[in-house]
Amino acid sequence: MKKLLVPLLLGLMLTSCKTTQHGPGGSAFQKSYESITAEDLKKHLYIIASDEMEGRETGSEGQKKAGRYMIDEYRKMGVSHPDALASYYQHVPSEALRGRRGNLPDSENILAFIKGNEKPDEVIVISAHYDHVGTRNGVVYNGADDDGSGTVALMEIAEAFKLAKNNGRGPKRSILLLHVTGEEHGLLGSKYYAENPVYPLANTVVNLNIDMIGRCDPENCGTDYVYAIGSEMLSSELKQISEATNAATQKLNLNYRYDDPNDPQQLYYRSDHYNFAKNGIPVIFYFDGIHEDYHKPTDDADKIDYELLKKRTRLIFATAWELANRDARITADRK
Repeated sequence: MKKLLVPLLLGLMLTSCKTTQHGPGGSAFQKSYESITAEDLKKHLYIIASDEMEGRETGSEGQKKAGRYMIDEYRKMGVSHPDALASYYQHVPSEALRGRRGNLPDSENILAFIKGNEKPDEVIVISAHYDHVGTRNGVVYNGADDDGSGTVALMEIAEAFKLAKNNGRGPKRSILLLHVTGEEHGLLGSKYYAENPVYPLANTVVNLNIDMIGRCDPENCGTDYVYAIGSEMLSSELKQISEATNAATQKLNLNYRYDDPNDPQQLYYRSDHYNFAKNGIPVIFYFDGIHEDYHKPTDDADKIDYELLKKRTRLIFATAWELANRDARITADRK
């Protein structure tokens, strides 16, 4: 059964695009895909997760400094913000940031946007939170994996899509790169976006959420894997597309352990994708597992596996590429 399934899924994926340029074997895709490098991810992460950013606590000057760096990089790429916003910032007021650890100051979600060529009103949202837990007793918690890894992955994915657009092969659907705040306090930035969407949720095709993809957990160290959580919860198509894309590109071990509704960690409910999922939008949550430095001051950039981070980022880009360029929008046919 498995030997028959992969070719079938590959066929579905490869024939869903009108031109070979837009397929995963096409030259436009390949150039963009290969532009995602371990060197660039490392360069950005050593800045985002540096002591200078003071642990990126929600609303802090350190978080705002990280945000300014990200925006400067988007400007260098030529990637702008949504037309509906005056800047890259979606202001999140303190009233919306009353979390499980008390009240917080005003903060911002950061939005970068690449307009689709054929179906611009249909939006692929790729998200990651850029806040972390700040400093404690004078010690900086840099959050390199949580979620510096997702933050820099979004930046590289944006650059890859922009490269394709510059070469005349931009995505058919629009791409929203959504850096959310307040995740560590209860998914507050993504909750605010879902309640105040810049693009109607009805037009949001899918959310690919990235939260910790730079390390390994004890059960999987030494293997090329990623947890892909929630891919079949709301759409019968999304998991098939994800697996076919992976088979055609990175060939990672897609681990579904946390899809088990009886799993005690309940991770499907614990990152920003859930604020999309509870609104009926199909999601995949990419995750590397719980490791020894989770929420500790030792979650530093020098402990990241940059080659594995590259592989995972390329897979997410390839999945977003397929979802953006296939003829038919995926459907949310499960409740």
